[in-house]
Amino acid sequence: MYFGIPRRPCFPPARPRRALRAVAAAVTLSTTLVIAGCGTGHGSAGDAKATASPAEGFPVSIDNCGVRTTYVKPPSRAVTIHQHPAELMLALGLKDRMVGTAFPDSAVLPELKKDFEAIPELARKEPSFETVLDAEPDFVYGGYGSAFAENEGRSRKAFADAGIDTYLNREYCGKKQVTMSDTYDEIRTVGSIFGIPGRADKLVTDLQGRIDKATTAVENGAEVPVFVYDSGDKTAFTAGGKGLGSELIRLAGGRNVFADLDDVFGDVSWEQVVDRKPEVIAIYDYAGSGSVRQKKEFLLSQPALADVPAVKNKRFVVLPLTATLVGIRSAYAVDGLARGLHPESFR
Repeated sequence: MYFGIPRRPCFPPARPRRALRAVAAAVTLSTTLVIAGCGTGHGSAGDAKATASPAEGFPVSIDNCGVRTTYVKPPSRAVTIHQHPAELMLALGLKDRMVGTAFPDSAVLPELKKDFEAIPELARKEPSFETVLDAEPDFVYGGYGSAFAENEGRSRKAFADAGIDTYLNREYCGKKQVTMSDTYDEIRTVGSIFGIPGRADKLVTDLQGRIDKATTAVENGAEVPVFVYDSGDKTAFTAGGKGLGSELIRLAGGRNVFADLDDVFGDVSWEQVVDRKPEVIAIYDYAGSGSVRQKKEFLLSQPALADVPAVKNKRFVVLPLTATLVGIRSAYAVDGLARGLHPESFR
């Protein structure tokens, strides 16, 4: 049994090239598009865009992963690659600005499900460059760095050369430590790009309130040691101390037993898991990694883990992977974790 990490390969069907030709031609004629790249700027379209009459509250300049983009109006045809950017946009009330989503990897939040299903799904995994262009977007928002994989033809420069702005979730900008502040900053940045700072501030306040309620409920409880099981059989692929997952566990009244792992994720031995005696195992749930049932059965079937408190007492908490990333789900994750680690505080 192997629950390997999905490499998120790109296997979408080929699409017609008409959109590619149309969009590329539009770059030459348009005076309203800006080109953004990752790490370097592409000034010609940006210069053209700057000559357009700005919308109210604009222009807005955004620095993202070393790229500075100036918007003279909010995007009107956005495509999201990966689920957490889509949920963030929907939570901001931007359904009418979205023309495509791609790569859903867990169940959508119930309150967003209807709106999410109303938006065309471009691909079950990451879409091809041409598939994205077929949707005729003016903005592409990527959740993981692989959204703009150069070796798959989706580099930010490729989109820029087609006159399409791009934005990458700040979690993949190379920052060494990710915190809840990054989630709030991400929401406010997207709110600025789309000209809805008031909605963004309200959403941040709502999420902070959700977290405050959970942390207050567990503040007098004992710290619970938690092991994150993402995947793996020969070794365990787990959450380290540099990712948002560790902070979510801390806010929920727990302690990541591998917080000393100096990375966002990493492999550890099962002997290390046994030695650290976790009392709860948080299982990350996402498409392509094996079902939650399979993961539980695997952990419960290993003789070497039989005396681990979490396994012995069958204490598992399930978290969608999207809930551990920079996006609106992180606040929900704190609440769910807190209830799993300290059930007595919520009776």
